[in-house]
Amino acid sequence: MKINEILANRPVVPLVQADDPTVAVKTSRALAAGGLTVVEVVFRTDRALECLQAVAEEVPEMIAGAGTVLSAEQANAALDNGARFIVSPGLDDGVVGVAQERGVPVYPGTMTPSEVQHAFNLGLDTVKFFPGSLAGGVPMLKALGSVFRTMKFMPTGGVGPGNLAEFLSVPAVLACGGSWLTPAAEIAAGNYDAVTALAAEAVEIASASRG
Repeated sequence: MKINEILANRPVVPLVQADDPTVAVKTSRALAAGGLTVVEVVFRTDRALECLQAVAEEVPEMIAGAGTVLSAEQANAALDNGARFIVSPGLDDGVVGVAQERGVPVYPGTMTPSEVQHAFNLGLDTVKFFPGSLAGGVPMLKALGSVFRTMKFMPTGGVGPGNLAEFLSVPAVLACGGSWLTPAAEIAAGNYDAVTALAAEAVEIASASRG
C-alpha cells in the first residue's frame, strides 16, 4: 500500500526529534502503540541520521521518513539510511529531484500559491503546508484547494488536538503533522505512556473527523 493511502486512513504524522537512537526507537514504538503508522524523524539534531536508521531497522511496524531535509545531499543520506519518504520545510528542486529519481514520496513545504504551483509543475500531487497556523490555517487551505484541485496538503506547525479535526475536515488535506504528539518533557522523563495516549487521542479525533 502506498504511503498516501495509509495516511488517508491514519491522517496524522508525528515528528520525532531525538539525539539518541534509543530514545527515537522508544518514542516511535510508543506512537505505534497508540495506533499511528507513519513517523517523521526530523533532521534537527547531530545524531538524527542514526536515529532515523535505528527507527527504520528496529520499528518495522512504523513507516519511517526523514523530516527537515534541507538539501539533495541530506535527502540521499536519509534514503541511504532507511527513510521511506522525505519531508522538507521548503520547496527545493534538488531535494525533490533526489526523491523522484529514487522513487520515494517527497512532501516539500509550501505556503504560497506560487510555491504550490511550482510543486505542481514538478509533478507533485501532495505538499506540506508550513507553518500551518501562521500561513493562514484552514481558510488558506480551502482557498488553495479550490484553485489546485488535484493537490493534497499536509499542514504542519500549529496543529494540535484542539484544531486537528478542523484541519482534517478540509477536503484538500491528506493528513496533519506535528510535534505535539512527542512532548520533549515527557520523553525526557521517560514517560512514553503519555506519548501513546496522545497518539491514541489523535487517532480517535481523526477517525471521528473522517468517519
